[in-house]
Amino acid sequence: MRPLCIILATFIALIGAGKHAFAESTYMFPFTNPYEATVIEAPPEFQADISQKISQRIINLKVFPKRKIPKVFWYENGLPCSLTYQDHKAPLIFIIAGTGARYDSPKMIDLQHVFYKAGFHVVSISSPTHMDFVINASSSMVPGDLAEDAEDLYRVMRLAMKQIATQIAVTNYYLTGYSLGGIQSAFVSKLDEEQQQFKFRKVLLINPPVSLYRSVSILDRLLDDNIPGGLNNFKPWLDEVMQNLSDIYKEMGYFEFSGEYIYKVHERYPRREPFLRAIIGLSFRMSSSNMIFAADIMNGGGYITPTNAEMDYATSLTPYAMVACRTTFSDYFHQYLFPYARQYNPDLTEEQLISRLSLNFIEPYLGKADKIGILHNQDDIILDPGDIDYIRQLFGPRAQIYPSGGHCGNMNHPDVVRFMTHFFSVEGD
Repeated sequence: MRPLCIILATFIALIGAGKHAFAESTYMFPFTNPYEATVIEAPPEFQADISQKISQRIINLKVFPKRKIPKVFWYENGLPCSLTYQDHKAPLIFIIAGTGARYDSPKMIDLQHVFYKAGFHVVSISSPTHMDFVINASSSMVPGDLAEDAEDLYRVMRLAMKQIATQIAVTNYYLTGYSLGGIQSAFVSKLDEEQQQFKFRKVLLINPPVSLYRSVSILDRLLDDNIPGGLNNFKPWLDEVMQNLSDIYKEMGYFEFSGEYIYKVHERYPRREPFLRAIIGLSFRMSSSNMIFAADIMNGGGYITPTNAEMDYATSLTPYAMVACRTTFSDYFHQYLFPYARQYNPDLTEEQLISRLSLNFIEPYLGKADKIGILHNQDDIILDPGDIDYIRQLFGPRAQIYPSGGHCGNMNHPDVVRFMTHFFSVEGD
């Protein structure tokens, strides 16, 4: 499929304390502003050395082989996942990507290297909110319900293992995910407790939301509240950003998707934090827009596209892109996800569905599941006041909270990498 947000595509990749804990007093991070920490790549001295040659192959899974894929998409070959494998018997860890991310996004690649270096086979899975997952692996093709998404992820994990079972030798199974993938890992772990397919030995939730609805509402507001002149000024604002990208390209002679380049862009703006907030919000909006577009088309249209529209590779998607980029995740929740859920439970209320999309909903399980740990940052921008206190109370000594790092901005920090590999100690496997 040609990119949904054609004129915005440049930005897709731009944004793209307990018994195991390390002392927070020794932790140092270069950014005290959580928005800078979220967006800007840390200097090399604040990054772990995870570079190495790894053995990897792509797995294409035909989850629903009889499903008809509309011509406007190009995901006809099934859901791609990646296998990074050792040349000997080893434990295997599944990694679930964050909102809108593929199995091969930068953060996923970093985690692949971290766990491969620690001695694991690694299976990396795209987020259920990514277009190829919606199209190929979502049972309802309406992502957002954590329990339903967990069932879809679990199905993918089973199919992946069926395909690679004769290629690698596995001792035990582990699970992790970051951001949305973090909270989904909790729901997948609970499902596995019931079905016992993998019997995960340890599960680590990395920077998950406490309440999915509250977190996406925060991210929605980051864009809507930080465009000068408001959302009605979206296109002129975007044109200005694109012009700055062009000017920087002329100055530097190259263009790349890196933290340094992002810094050069936002350095041009006299008020940096509002721009950073808007860029983070734009990244999330683009991810949710692509998800909404895929869900709408796969379910026959009628939300942001015409009902049963015939679209192919030649169809101009720009009009739908602009509608999608004005559609918040909150809009999607109230206007699309909730009505879908009520088809199967007419007595369901919006408040009940919001409650289901949270750690609170599975609190009794999480409170006693000693194998589940959580890694978070005190200044994570997707959390509300009180969320960190709730996490500490719920997980107790299984919570590792760093004082800074924004949202997933410190995942490749040496202390954080050491914590993750220590948590998933492979001794005894």
